[in-house]
Amino acid sequence: MKFFPMFLRMIERDVVIIGGGETAAQKARLMLKTEARIVLAAPELEPELAALVAEGRAVQHAGEITDDLFANAALVFVCTEDEARDSELYHVVRAAGALVNVVDRPDLCEANTPSLVDRDPLVVAIGTEGAAPVLARQIKTRLEEMLEPRLGDLVALGGRLRDHVAEEVPRAKRRAFWRWVYAETPRRLFAKGAEREAAKVIKAAIAEGGAPESGTKGGQGAIALLPVGSLDPDLMTLRAVQRLQEADLVICAEAEFAPILELARRDAERVIVGQSYGTEEWLLSDQRKVIMAKCEAGARVVWLVSRRDAERAALGLPEDIERVPAVRV
Repeated sequence: MKFFPMFLRMIERDVVIIGGGETAAQKARLMLKTEARIVLAAPELEPELAALVAEGRAVQHAGEITDDLFANAALVFVCTEDEARDSELYHVVRAAGALVNVVDRPDLCEANTPSLVDRDPLVVAIGTEGAAPVLARQIKTRLEEMLEPRLGDLVALGGRLRDHVAEEVPRAKRRAFWRWVYAETPRRLFAKGAEREAAKVIKAAIAEGGAPESGTKGGQGAIALLPVGSLDPDLMTLRAVQRLQEADLVICAEAEFAPILELARRDAERVIVGQSYGTEEWLLSDQRKVIMAKCEAGARVVWLVSRRDAERAALGLPEDIERVPAVRV
């Protein structure tokens, strides 16, 4: 990666937009979604920007551009619509030590603005390092369809209740509780506009010390069997990636599946047969015993096996295990 994706804290910080035309207005519209103070550095402003200043939603800096302008800047956009002037200002901003984005000049950008799917406080950013903006917009459209409009309200409610959950729900049950909130009844209620009912259901579950049994399978864990036919993580199905992201334990039946573990959540336990437990390869039956023990202890387990071994691996596992197509056809 040439650009590392991250989120910047904007509250009580400046975003400086150098320019007063339509391009500057486009960046101002984007930054109005944040809590940053918008500084418009230009002697003249087009009507939309002038109105923002008049309304107190932005401030104008009409004087000389010096290092002091960037002292509290989280980000600087340079968009004077004069290429020579933009190049000159790029060096001024860099010398001041601020993150700079020169609009329509990827070679003069220390920061890029990605395509955003905004469900504040849930925000998804898609970037291609400037190589394929059309593709980024296509992916954005797909995600807009996947993430219901009210999902951000549910995330905000969850954020407000986190301390209460920490007090009332035992640590061992919290992951299952939040999984239930964001995947089951509360999310479905929010999606159809029943926010009050969803909040009531969530608070009732907190009072009971955890998610309802229907959402946690009576306190038991779960097993997902993923038959792997390709070592390319990019070919994994969305459902398979979701299970890897939810897993408490991931077992690779063959060491060459290890690259797929990059898709698992960071704190999931990983067992790579032939590496994690000595050089002697475990039999499928040995792996099955570990998986059953972890599941009975309440863990969500993902078992990566080759397609040829999938049926043998399933022998002796509960009938309700989830078989997840691991690779797109």
